[in-house]
Amino acid sequence: MIVAHHEDGHFRVVDRLREMVRLAAGVAAHGDLTPEACKRALKCLARFGQRLSGIPSERVRALGTNTLRRAANPRDFLTSAEDALGHPIEVISGHEEARLIYLGVAHDLAPTGRRLVIDIGGGSTEFIVGEGHSPDLLESASIGCVGITEAFFEAGEMTRKRFKEAQTAAALELRPLRKAFRAYGWEDVVGSSGTIRAVASVLRESGWTHGIINEAGLKKLRKELERAGHIDHISFSGVSAERRPVFPGGVAVLDACFRSLGLEEMRVSDAALREGALYDLVGRSRHEDPRSASVKVFALRYRVDSGQADRVRSTALNGFDQVAESWKLNPAYRDMLGWAADLHEVGLAISHDHY
Repeated sequence: MIVAHHEDGHFRVVDRLREMVRLAAGVAAHGDLTPEACKRALKCLARFGQRLSGIPSERVRALGTNTLRRAANPRDFLTSAEDALGHPIEVISGHEEARLIYLGVAHDLAPTGRRLVIDIGGGSTEFIVGEGHSPDLLESASIGCVGITEAFFEAGEMTRKRFKEAQTAAALELRPLRKAFRAYGWEDVVGSSGTIRAVASVLRESGWTHGIINEAGLKKLRKELERAGHIDHISFSGVSAERRPVFPGGVAVLDACFRSLGLEEMRVSDAALREGALYDLVGRSRHEDPRSASVKVFALRYRVDSGQADRVRSTALNGFDQVAESWKLNPAYRDMLGWAADLHEVGLAISHDHY
């Protein structure tokens, strides 16, 4: 969690709180969140909620990512989670997660032309190619440091065979996006979030690189992990005690990214999803929400009757406002309902009779 003041186009961070709940590790075989994982998460959110008390909901954005996207029935958990936090929680798509990650990284680094951004999370890895502050190609793959560690390093053993199996599994997940991304091209590669920052820290402290990540450094890191033999024996100062249990899975995913996309080196950004959400929140308060702009362009392209769309929007939002409080609706749903009204006649461009 980040609490920040926005001043003169920049954020001044007031507070940072960070806990690794590993919610992704709490998804059972049938897709439900386990009681233990929910308990860990709710305790964390209650602590965060205490820090956020007094901040209006319109100035808070709480996001759920891959684990809540794939959970079989997250509604019960989300109800309790929103009560614990004291604010609505929005479960975002993989593409929205990628967009926000890119937004955070783009504000953190100086413009360098077209760049590829890779972010390895607990349950998914996001890939974005963009220029300036605008993402052009976005994809989310269902591989992350928690999932890969659970699948291939569950007993804690780190062997060459296990790393090879983990890399192969990750590479298979990356196969559908590899061709499109390579064809698009980039001039710069940037990594973000915990796994990649930890790898960069280890390579720098070991004297293998000067803070960047490259193929040679990754190879030395894999060999050191294999030599350690077990997760409990990881002793790099750049890997925290809470990061250690999922570190080998993150290294395997990163290695697969380098191999699949033909990467040579990667520099690291300190910003990611949370910073992107902050910039997006400020943009919305200034009516600069890129989603609204996209909806307007789409409606214009397909010749939506704007007068009729406005009437439908007005009726729908009037209904929403009447029940929002009693139904405890997330305020973000109001925007979505409005956009749905703006686009509800787009199907006329396909079929006049059955749209």
